[in-house]
Amino acid sequence: MKALFTHSYFYRLDDKQWKNHQPYPPLGTLLAAAVARQEGAQVTLFDSCLAKGPDEIKPVLTDKTPDVVFIYDDGFNYLTKMCLTIMREAALRMISEAKAIGAMVVVCNSDSTDTYEEYLDRGADVVIRGEGEATLRALLPGLARGIIVPVPGIAYREIGQTRVSDNRPVLRDLDQLPMPAWDLVDMESYRRLWLKHHGYFSLNLATTRGCPYKCNWCAKPIYGNRYNARSPENVINEIELLLDKYRPDHFWMCDDIFGLKPGWVRRFRELAEQRKLKFKYKIQSRVDLLLEEDTILDLAHSGAETIWVGAESGSQAVLDAMEKGTRIEQIYGATRKMRENGIRVGYFLQFGYPGETRTDIDATLRLLLSNMPDEIGVSVSYPLPGTRFYERVKTDLKEKRNWTDSDDLALMYHSTFPPAYYKILHRYVHSRYRIQRGLNLLRSRRLHNLRSIASMIYHTPLSLFQSYRLRSLSHGVS
Repeated sequence: MKALFTHSYFYRLDDKQWKNHQPYPPLGTLLAAAVARQEGAQVTLFDSCLAKGPDEIKPVLTDKTPDVVFIYDDGFNYLTKMCLTIMREAALRMISEAKAIGAMVVVCNSDSTDTYEEYLDRGADVVIRGEGEATLRALLPGLARGIIVPVPGIAYREIGQTRVSDNRPVLRDLDQLPMPAWDLVDMESYRRLWLKHHGYFSLNLATTRGCPYKCNWCAKPIYGNRYNARSPENVINEIELLLDKYRPDHFWMCDDIFGLKPGWVRRFRELAEQRKLKFKYKIQSRVDLLLEEDTILDLAHSGAETIWVGAESGSQAVLDAMEKGTRIEQIYGATRKMRENGIRVGYFLQFGYPGETRTDIDATLRLLLSNMPDEIGVSVSYPLPGTRFYERVKTDLKEKRNWTDSDDLALMYHSTFPPAYYKILHRYVHSRYRIQRGLNLLRSRRLHNLRSIASMIYHTPLSLFQSYRLRSLSHGVS
């Protein structure tokens, strides 16, 4: 059986991400391709990450003439979990092109798990719901014969009727999976972009799946609340392979939470030191976990360069409403401890959660400007199907239920202030942060050229008008 693997995340279609020039290969897609190869399929890849649009799949389909096209999105990339409509449209377009040459089509991603009817309506033969590798393995013998075997974990059509099989349990022993099919990627294209825009080359890998915490705005269509980890030995083996074959300078550990299992981070550090592996990496974690024992020290010694945390808000009332399970003092404590160990700090912040007041927003600004993390990501709360947050606000949702791209930031429900307020607030927060950062650099004498400070302030969108407008909108002034 000839199998063509692809995915629907096109960096070029997401202006914000393309301008960042930080593309990563489609890790989940490569892992699925490795599973299919293990089962005897003849595997090729159309990597849409750097492609201009879905029409670029046409010559690949003509050249490869696959029996089955797998649109298998990288579930490890947070961008695919956002279920952006521009990427859904790209997936539907590729389904159409694949059906035009007579290929069967199998789709697996967060969006199709939630909205499988739409994908089946547009021609997909099978939608894999949830975690895909075991289901893919079970489907392959039937697909090789041109039939759909009704295995657990799928949705499909039979005589015009949608059939949805039982859910499949998530994998617990992740070490049983093969290494991703890295050889299918044009790695030099990624390397050139990274070196040109950042001066170093970063690759992605995943050490875990899922998250056991229950923040009520966090969508988990693939793994639910289960959390499973690869062994430190298995991860170090992959890192050693990637360092030897592709020479990355840096890794993005694209887990929802890195190193949650007791003793995992310590063992990871020990193995890296034993094998004399030198690399830098960034992770996502929680402030409460980072304050446990010697976690931050072990992360620093194993090469952690940047840690992003979901600070979310400077208001304890908002964190409690989100069921975040963290305390404001833990954000301060973890930030201080990361700095003491030479680790860069990133904050995810979100505004507009139902019930958030101007006092809560001011508290978030105080948290930001007093701690001054090295990087920030600012968003508004985004309701996705399957979350308690979505159930709370779904009656407010009209035709628009998903963001178009990652810079959409539309407030799609009724909150304390009108949507225009949050658009301006987003720019305002970034501006205050950049100006404060510039002033801090000046005070520390790390910027001797005042022209750099002037340029930094000049190019921020903050103005007295915007500041006035922000205050006016908060009081309902049009």
